[in-house]
Amino acid sequence: MTEDAVSTVLARFKSETGETVSNMMDLPRDVTVNHLQLICNSLLKQDESVPYAFFVDDKEITNNLDECLDAKQKFSTELVIDIIYQEQAVFKVRPITRCTSSLPGHAEAVISVQFSPDSRKLASGSGDTTVRFWDLDMQTPLHTCEGHKNWVLCIAWSPNSKYLVSGCKNGMIMSWNVETGKRVGPPMTGHKQWITALCWAPYHLSPECRIFASSSKDGDIRIWDVILGQCQRSLTSHTRSITCLKWGGTGLLYSSSQDRTIKVWRASDGILCRTLEGHAHWVNTLALSTDYVIKTAMVPQPCSNNDKIDDVLAEAKKRYDVAVANGGERLISGSDDFTLFLWAPESSKNSIARMTGHQQLINCVQFSPDTRIAASASFDKSIKLWDGKTGQFLGTMRGHVQAVYMICWSADSRLLVSGSADSTLKVWDVKAKKLQGDLPGHADEVFAVDWSPDGHKVASGGKDKVLRLWTH
Repeated sequence: MTEDAVSTVLARFKSETGETVSNMMDLPRDVTVNHLQLICNSLLKQDESVPYAFFVDDKEITNNLDECLDAKQKFSTELVIDIIYQEQAVFKVRPITRCTSSLPGHAEAVISVQFSPDSRKLASGSGDTTVRFWDLDMQTPLHTCEGHKNWVLCIAWSPNSKYLVSGCKNGMIMSWNVETGKRVGPPMTGHKQWITALCWAPYHLSPECRIFASSSKDGDIRIWDVILGQCQRSLTSHTRSITCLKWGGTGLLYSSSQDRTIKVWRASDGILCRTLEGHAHWVNTLALSTDYVIKTAMVPQPCSNNDKIDDVLAEAKKRYDVAVANGGERLISGSDDFTLFLWAPESSKNSIARMTGHQQLINCVQFSPDTRIAASASFDKSIKLWDGKTGQFLGTMRGHVQAVYMICWSADSRLLVSGSADSTLKVWDVKAKKLQGDLPGHADEVFAVDWSPDGHKVASGGKDKVLRLWTH
């Protein structure tokens, strides 16, 4: 049989969750992505054209169908090819290109910066013991919150953007009212060493936005009520410092530690469900595939047709369910042993994949908002991309000349920003795996970076004590 003998292939369209949306059809092998878009939109009876990405055997069709077919598929008339379609973000985040303002004020290094979930405010925590709120419209200081006696190491916004909690090197946690800059309730004490992570209960599980959890170098996790300022529960089992803490959408807490384990807890009663083992050194960082939908649970999405969502809670629950529809909540851990592990932590203590390739310790890992790709940053100066479902290696992005400390995705999953010890931020085009833009401006190492959920701004802070805002 000559190569040209089979010019068409039998194919059908399937959703990510495995639902077949079409009968088998003859498609020309050279059918392009644009034609597939038209076919898929008409099959799904979309009123307005929705952008889709198409995959055959986990390979994305970037040009035409033929490039993704193997020899067997090209020469067979009987094989049915499943074309998996995935909805893309309708809106596009524009790459940031310039610094719009430098915000001095902190007297020591800026250790953490975070946009509120509604993208209207920015908070920063610093070695000068203060937490500061910034007005993004005027790009000026809003409130300076004093009360901590030592470095503020971590901060976390409540899902409704009304409260911010901060933890310091003395082990004290404080809660702040964003509108007034005043403290809410008494300081929360109990941890014996410094605070390493803070995270709020997801909005769809706790709509009153009162409950959050903290972890510390003392190896304990505590669950707090922000209004009462009281510890509701203390979880102890780790034998060394806890490095990272995540609150999943099914009510499970995930903690990573220098004791080389990740523990899975049930937040409602403090029961230890399972311990995930495999790393040969400290576990530094965790990422949940649902981090983005949990963070932005109360924020109407740019692509939602309905600006006034009557039932915010139902919408938040629905968005979470969509995010976990194909394989549940996934967790990635990064370690000092240069490896990452991909887990399905709700159901199994065995890892899905062990991801190797970094030459030095892994400092930060993050899932893209659409959960399809995970990115990891390392002291080896590189950023690596991995398949979010299988853990398969996708590529390396190089450009920084020193350790990469932190990475953050744009809301449309197309761009990535990184902050490094080389004093620059860099913006990356994920699909092309190329550097999109270089952002010099900081005078020293960049410790913290965040991309606003609405996609319009990036904030960065570091050793030079200055907060910088970047836009397109």
